[in-house]
Amino acid sequence: MVNVMSEGCQLMVPLISLVVTLGFVSGFILFRKATIPSAPQQNSQPRSISVIIPARNEELNLPELLASLSRQTLKPIEVIVVDDHSQDRTRELAESFGVIVIASPELPEGWTGKSWALWNGYLRSSGDILIFLDADVRLADTAIASLVAEQQKQGGAMSVVPYHITVKFYEKFAMMLNVLGAFTFTSPFEQRNPRKGLYGPCIIATREDYERIGGHEQIRSKITDDLSLGGKFQEAGIKVSNYLGGDLISYRMYPGGFKSELEGFAKSAMLSTSLLHPLTLTSAILWIIGLIVTQGWFLAIGHAALIPMCIGYILYVAEIYYINRLVGRFGIIHQIFPILSVLFFLVVIGYSLFQSHITKKVIWKGRTIDVGGNPS
Repeated sequence: MVNVMSEGCQLMVPLISLVVTLGFVSGFILFRKATIPSAPQQNSQPRSISVIIPARNEELNLPELLASLSRQTLKPIEVIVVDDHSQDRTRELAESFGVIVIASPELPEGWTGKSWALWNGYLRSSGDILIFLDADVRLADTAIASLVAEQQKQGGAMSVVPYHITVKFYEKFAMMLNVLGAFTFTSPFEQRNPRKGLYGPCIIATREDYERIGGHEQIRSKITDDLSLGGKFQEAGIKVSNYLGGDLISYRMYPGGFKSELEGFAKSAMLSTSLLHPLTLTSAILWIIGLIVTQGWFLAIGHAALIPMCIGYILYVAEIYYINRLVGRFGIIHQIFPILSVLFFLVVIGYSLFQSHITKKVIWKGRTIDVGGNPS
C-alpha cells in the first residue's frame, strides 16, 4: 500500500508540471499588446463625430468622462447622454457640462436597457462616426483623435478594453476577470472567429456600417449586447478589431460597492463563453486550471510536488504582473496573492451559473432580465 501511494505521488509531479506549464504558456499565447497608437493633435476635423453615452444612476462616474471629453484635441460635434431613468443626479450633472441630455423612453418588451438607450442615442445623433462610451470610461486628451485615426486606418468596427483603475480593496478582486477579458479580446484565435465580439465600454463605427447591420435594434434582447453586435458586423462582412486602452482609455468599473461588482461581472460571465473561438476558450481554461493548481502550493509541503508548484506560482505572478501593465492597476497584494482574485472569480462563475441555468434571470442596475432577454 505504501509503495502504491508513493508511486501515485511520483506520478503527480510530472502531471502538475505539465498542467502548470500548459497554463502558463497559454497565457502568453492569448495575450497581445494590441494598444491603439497615440495620434498627434488633429489640425482639421476629418469627419463629424457623435459620442453616445448610456447612463443609469451614474453620478459617481459621469462627471469624470464628460470632463475628459471636454479636453479632447479632436472635438466631437455632439455628446449625447441618454438618461436611462436614473434615480440620482445623473441628468443634473450631465446638463451642467452643456452636453445634449435626452430621456430614454419607457423600455419596450424585448429590449435590454442599455441597448434601448444606445439605440435612442443613435436616433438623436447626426455624426458620420459613432462612438459609444460607458459612463465609467475616462479619456486621455488625444483618445478621440487616436480612436478615429485608427478606425479610419483599419476600417470597420473597433472596440477598446479600457485600462482598469481600481481604488478600493474590493475593486481589486476583479484582477483575474480583467486578465481573462484581455485574453479573450486580444486572442489571435479570435481573428478567425465568425462571431468575434466587441467590448461594450468603448465602441466606434461609421454611421454607414452601423446602419447597414441595423444597429442595436438587431441585438435588442441580448444580455451580451457588445459581443452580439460584433457578430452582426462580422455577418455583414465588416471587419471587427479590438484593442487595449493603455494610456489612452481607462475606466473605474464599480465604485458603488461590492454588490454591483459581483452583479456586473456575473450577468454575462457564462453566457459570453459560448461566443468565443474554441481555441480561445480552451487556452483560457488551461490558464485558469494552471493558476488554480499553483495556489495550492502550501498543500504540497513535504511532497515532491512542492517544487514545480512553487516554480509555477512564481511564473504566474510574473506573468500577471507583466500583463497588468496594460490591463489594470490592482495593487501589489492581489498580484502577489492571486488566490484572492481566484476566489472572487469562482464566486462570480458560481453566481453566473445559478442565474443563467437555475433562475434564468440576471440582475443589473435594479432591473431583472430574463436570460432570453426580457427585462422587468
